[in-house]
Amino acid sequence: MPAALLTAAQIAATAVLVAWMIAGFTRRPGRWMRYLLFSRATFVIIDLTGTKDGHSEPVNPYAFLSPGTFLLPPPQLQAVVDHLIRAGRYDRIDGRGRCLSVKGEQPIEVRDSRVAL
Repeated sequence: MPAALLTAAQIAATAVLVAWMIAGFTRRPGRWMRYLLFSRATFVIIDLTGTKDGHSEPVNPYAFLSPGTFLLPPPQLQAVVDHLIRAGRYDRIDGRGRCLSVKGEQPIEVRDSRVAL
């Protein structure tokens, strides 16, 4: 195969790949992570504070998920909060953060151990 033909094929393949990546990353289901892989995911970025007997401390909800789990949608966040309350670790949990989904970025709050969008 002539060297010029091989170079032209490589340039064309590279241009197609770049165009495909640009198209994938510019769709706007939300402000964060526009790529199609992330546009179907729903997850929460939140700061939680647990209170027990008047003493408050930060709560890391990811410490109570299965190893390798990194997406925390609101129903799983509520399940973690319910577990911590039932287990007696905290009397109440509160916090504020952002919920990222196909609908975009929305505020999310945990008030008196209930998740509210």
